[in-house]
Amino acid sequence: MGLLENRLSVFAAIYKVDTNPELGMWLLYGTIVLLSIIAYKLGFAHKLPMLKSLIVYIFLLLGCTILSFLGVFLPVAEGLIVICLVLLIYRIRRHTDQRKTVDL
Repeated sequence: MGLLENRLSVFAAIYKVDTNPELGMWLLYGTIVLLSIIAYKLGFAHKLPMLKSLIVYIFLLLGCTILSFLGVFLPVAEGLIVICLVLLIYRIRRHTDQRKTVDL
């Protein structure tokens, strides 16, 4: 193993960014975009008009471009997984608490 393989993040190593950079970066970018959309939907999305939603998603895609370059050596995708899990737990807890107050 070379020095580069030891420094890659988990997803960059799984997608083999060091040996197949073009496909690996596209897969890393897709993973980061998917996880960012899930995090946005779970925690921050509001009902917006179509044009405003389109603008939000365009900027999300642009931001994910920068994050994918950082995600080669930093745990960006791994952090997004943790964020999605925390927001999912929060959403489930909020839903069950609302059901309990309605049932009372």
